[in-house]
Amino acid sequence: MISFVVAVASGDVARFFVEVGAVLLILAGLARIARRTGFSPIPLYLLAGLVIGATAPREISPDVVAIETQVAVILLLFMLGLEYTGAELAGSLRAGLPAGLVDGALNFTPGVVCGLLLGWNALECLLLGGVTYISSSSIIAKVLDDLDRLGNRETPAILSVLVIEDLAMAPYLPLVTVLIIGGGFAAGALSAGLAMAAVTAAVYVALRHGRRVSRGISHTSDEVVLLTVCGLLLLAGGLGEALQISAAVVAFLIGLMISGSLAARARQLLGPLRDLFAAFFFVLFGLQVDIGGVTSVLGVAVALWGVTALTKFFTGWYAAAGSGCSVRGRVRAGTALIARGEFSIVIAGLGLAAGTESALGPLAAAYVLITAVSGPLLTRYANNLARLFARGQEPR
Repeated sequence: MISFVVAVASGDVARFFVEVGAVLLILAGLARIARRTGFSPIPLYLLAGLVIGATAPREISPDVVAIETQVAVILLLFMLGLEYTGAELAGSLRAGLPAGLVDGALNFTPGVVCGLLLGWNALECLLLGGVTYISSSSIIAKVLDDLDRLGNRETPAILSVLVIEDLAMAPYLPLVTVLIIGGGFAAGALSAGLAMAAVTAAVYVALRHGRRVSRGISHTSDEVVLLTVCGLLLLAGGLGEALQISAAVVAFLIGLMISGSLAARARQLLGPLRDLFAAFFFVLFGLQVDIGGVTSVLGVAVALWGVTALTKFFTGWYAAAGSGCSVRGRVRAGTALIARGEFSIVIAGLGLAAGTESALGPLAAAYVLITAVSGPLLTRYANNLARLFARGQEPR
């Protein structure tokens, strides 16, 4: 929408339609490849953006990138919130908190340390820590579904870790957003505190009044539901930003408060819209990254992958062990958590939009490409890897 207004203003509508149509067809082809191979399309979309940016560079308005990115992130977080009920969230916190703390300590630290070794400033180190910390819920869920492991004994432990990571984004995103725009740490801490208070209130509403909220939004017409939900997301997101609370966090909370059949309808109605904006988001991110910069930090990305693949593996092992899983179940959990994806790019995108001078964008792109490909592969062959730890043991 914003891109179209810009195109009209510049009198180049025909070129805009041709370029966007061509990009959409390229993405459709890549999505077909992803479907056939059983892999996530995220690394393919990133590669498309990198290649298009290298072969057909074009100046893109920072305002266009910022707004389209924000809409994509709002939809991503909203759809994520729809996956949880208040009771599930509370249960995951109780059961998975020890593993969640281990996850944060082991996987946030390597990114921060790497940034320090590269000579980056504190904010850039904080952003890279977020990139290495959060696993990709969408990639992991898809892989577990493809491999028919959603009913496995280790899967609740995996999901508990992912839920805690998603909740950790509630204070993290407002904090780094305030720091990026030049606010002090005190202002960032206040914003993070407000976000956590909002999360607590949202969980309470979801537990006590979720059905009432869903009934208020629900309608027999899909059109009414779609317009109502989109209006709520944008209105609440805008109010949240005015109060220094990330619009993405607000979207997650709205998704959390919607339950039952309405949550299923919202997923069906907004899922395609989410996929469209998310695909453009990954391409836009790739367009902003210099492919030469990616090759220059490839060695660092591989080293960072090596360290964080091990730390994520141990996180999954620890979480599954706490659930009483066998060695094979622990290995499956450990390999499942390796993939990073959408939210690692979201975090790096915040730095790019703010004009950070470091190699954060290229490093994040290379890192996500490596983890998004290697994670599903290692998960697929986790049972074979488990034989290195316990030969002949039956999976549980």
